[in-house]
Amino acid sequence: MQIRRFTFTAVMILCIPLLAFVLATLAGLFAHVNLRQFGIYVCCPQVTNALRISLYTTLISTFSAVVLGTPVAYLLAHCRFRGWAAIDTLVELPLVLPPSAAGLALLMAFGQKGLTGYLQAHGIDLRFGLTFFAVVMAQLFVASPFFIKHARTGFEAVSNDLKLASTTLGASAWRTFFRITVPLSSRALIAGATMTWARALGEFGATLMVGGALEGRTETMPIAIYTALDTNMPAAISLAATLVTVSFIVLITTKILLGRSATLTLGASERV
Repeated sequence: MQIRRFTFTAVMILCIPLLAFVLATLAGLFAHVNLRQFGIYVCCPQVTNALRISLYTTLISTFSAVVLGTPVAYLLAHCRFRGWAAIDTLVELPLVLPPSAAGLALLMAFGQKGLTGYLQAHGIDLRFGLTFFAVVMAQLFVASPFFIKHARTGFEAVSNDLKLASTTLGASAWRTFFRITVPLSSRALIAGATMTWARALGEFGATLMVGGALEGRTETMPIAIYTALDTNMPAAISLAATLVTVSFIVLITTKILLGRSATLTLGASERV
């Protein structure tokens, strides 16, 4: 017991520098928040529009990441084949790409020099730049790996014996997936979706390049902070504080709910 207590104390001491750095950074932001100015700027149309656009786009991009990323995560978790490493690396690549490179790649693929230009040349007017869905595409590109990595970990943790038993009892592959695999990996899926949403909410570089900064149309919260930085510092600080607060509330709420879910599951298994 004393050894464990000593180890815990030593580890806590080693954690202090990084935790203090994070807390000091956030404290430096909130120390400059004026409550009166905060109330003024947070309720102004620019902020409410930016927050609305951020919420809409991040919800769509997160939903798209879940729908499109689940098959990829399942494939990587259960299949080993020639080219597996290449697909796994391709999934992880957006995590290490600079936002400017990701934005430029999206522009070249879907902008005037890519799909949009090709369609316009054939009489279909589809403008990629400065559109709502350009923002969604940028967020999806940079944030989807977070869901895929979490989902893959959750799928790998499901016992093959349970899936084999389900199949032996006559359940189809789809029924086994939705009745066995998904429920048992739900915590990982929810955590992955939450991290994907948080990453999409904070996306700036690629979003700015492909979607621009049109107020009320493509100006998300991070872009609104950037545009207000030179002209209205109190507004930028209020925007940043709002973004930090919203992100913290969503993350901590998800962790609490996942913790309760794990406790309920453990209690049910013990009763059985």
